Amino acid sequence: MVAIEIGKEFSAAVAIGLSSMAAGYAIAGTGAAAAGAVAEKPEVSGKVLLFVALAEAIAIYGLVVSLMILFQ
Repeated sequence: MVAIEIGKEFSAAVAIGLSSMAAGYAIAGTGAAAAGAVAEKPEVSGKVLLFVALAEAIAIYGLVVSLMILFQ
């Protein structure tokens, strides 16, 4: 029974860890491109913010999955 709990905790940690790293990588790419785009055309700032928010959603999905694993 203890091994199952350890497995759940480890898999939840992997889920949130990998999704956070992926989100960080995506935000780094979109953030740099967004800064350049807004510097050239300030009117695209709303669209650019949407792309950064979509990249952040990856981490939120990882958090939801890890919570589902823990409270199963």
